[in-house]
Amino acid sequence: MTLVERITQDLTAAMKAQDAARTSTLRMAKAALMNKQIDKHGDLDDAEAARVVQSLVKQREDAAGQYAQAGRPELAEKERAEMALLKVYLPAEATDDEIAAAVDQAVNETGAVSAKDMGKAMKAALAALAAAGSGADGKRVSEAVRKRLG
Repeated sequence: MTLVERITQDLTAAMKAQDAARTSTLRMAKAALMNKQIDKHGDLDDAEAARVVQSLVKQREDAAGQYAQAGRPELAEKERAEMALLKVYLPAEATDDEIAAAVDQAVNETGAVSAKDMGKAMKAALAALAAAGSGADGKRVSEAVRKRLG
């Protein structure tokens, strides 16, 4: 079952269970996935769908931070709850050790030696993590590459 099918099936179950928060979040995710399919003029594979869900998670993370800064803890908590629900559909996060290993491999493969080569090393590290089936936040990978090259 693809990620899009799983979200659709879970949305139906949430609607039947009358779980308003879950229904709302899954409807938003399904709408984002449908918009991406329309833009692409075809079905999404799981990697593309995961990128859409990851972007939704990042949006929720940013919004929660902004609400917290603005003194709106109830809205920040709502965003965090949506973020937690969406993270269920993403591959497991890579550990720091896995990221470090991927960065080392990428630096060795690309021959990166300075900050100028950071883009090549980042691309190779992210590809290696994706091939391993674990998701990684670009920010964490970027910090690891910067530390390794700097």
